[in-house]
Formats: sequence, structure tokens, C-alpha cells
Amino acid sequence: MRALQIAATGMSAQQTRVEVISNNLANMSTTGYNPRRAEFADLHYQQMTRPGTVTANDGTIVPTGVQLGLGVRPAAISVNLSQGSLTQTGGDLDIAIDGYGYLEVTLPSGESAYTRDGSLKRSADGQIVTSDGFALAPGITIPDDATAVAINASGEVYAYFTNQTQPQLLGQITLAGFTNEKGLEAMGSNLFRETSASGAPNITTPGQDGLGTLRQGYLEESSVDAVREITELIKAQRGYELNAKVITAADQMLGATTQVR
Repeated sequence: MRALQIAATGMSAQQTRVEVISNNLANMSTTGYNPRRAEFADLHYQQMTRPGTVTANDGTIVPTGVQLGLGVRPAAISVNLSQGSLTQTGGDLDIAIDGYGYLEVTLPSGESAYTRDGSLKRSADGQIVTSDGFALAPGITIPDDATAVAINASGEVYAYFTNQTQPQLLGQITLAGFTNEKGLEAMGSNLFRETSASGAPNITTPGQDGLGTLRQGYLEESSVDAVREITELIKAQRGYELNAKVITAADQMLGATTQVR
């Protein structure tokens, strides 16, 4: 009886779905987080009778055939790239990307990573870094005697000093765009890595080539919709229960078969 194995794949699929939902709900307060969605595909089919098979000497053709499905499998976990709402924080180094694009950071290994988390900090030597201490690329250092920092929409970083009326340009923040953003590899800590599926990054000034602009003093909230996630959780739970009932029914049928005398 194939029902046991088929229902087991259904339970496994719903379990994966619940795990994705739980990760979304856990990241409701994560800056710049985009929710994920589990996608599934049916497994291969056992062809009992192929469609189009000739069944008689007169050339009669089977219109549909008999194709027995063998279950379900996870096909992908895709990312919903909708932008979260922007919340005002007032922080000099808090920046939100209004539109598409990612900030580029440099990992200790020298590899580049990308993030939409704009809660930047100032290191001990004045360098602009992420919350985990990874340097923003290109590197920008704020002098110790700077009294204030201003970042405009196009990513130019200015510092103000005592007894100076004009600000000093410190550097330019750039954004990275990808042909297939869903192809980025999530690394954790709000970071993504370039892959062959995402394509090479297009590094340019904010506001150009379809990329967004920067807003100083704001952060992008998580775009998780709690109501939608709870609804999906209920549906996944019911799907799991139904597949469990199929296993129970198949077990009872097998039990009846073994009792035949």
C-alpha cells in the first residue's frame, strides 16, 4: 500500500512549511527582514497506463491513462521582496533603503556580503560598521572631532566640525543591485552572499539604475505580516492532521488485511 509513504511525504512537507512560518514569526522585529514562503512540487508518477496507449485492434486510444502520484517534495523556499515600513529613529548612522538595493559590507575574510539592515555603528577607530562589526564598503571613517554626521539621499556622507560652517565630505555610500535577488544566499545576521543564481552585483550610487535612495534617521522594519503567517500556520496544521489521518486509515486497512482468514 503506497498510501503510507505518500502521506508521510505530505506530513514532511507540512512540517517544512511550519518551520518556515516559525522563522518568519521569530523575525517579526528583525530590521530589514523579508518573509519566506515554502513552495512544493508533486513527486514523479507511476504510469500504470500511459495516456495515448492503444488498447484494441481497431486503434482505440486511452484518453487519460492511469498515473499514480507518489507524494510531494519541497521545491523552493522563496523570499517575498516587499519592502517593510520605515520607522524614524533619529540616529545619525541609521539609514533605510527606500526602494531596491543592498548595502555592501566586507567580512573578515575579505569576502563581500550584502544587507538591508541599515543600523550602522561607529567603531573604536571611527570606521562605519554594522552591528556585528563588519566594515561598510567602501570604507568610511568619521574623524574623532566630528560633532555631527549627515547622509543625503544619494549616499554622500558629510561631517560637521566646531568652528567650521561648511561640512566635510567623508565618502560615498553605494548600493548593490542584483538581477535575481531571490537567488542570494542567506548567511544569517541579516547578510546575504552572491551566488551564480543571483548574478553579479551592480554597484552604483543610490537613486541610479533603478536602485532606491537612502533616508538618514530611519530603519526598515520587518515586512512579516503576522495575520497572514498565523493563517498559513493554521492551514499547515490542518494539512498535517489530514495526512496523519490518511496514515491511520491505511494502517487500519492493512490491519484488516492481516486478519483475513
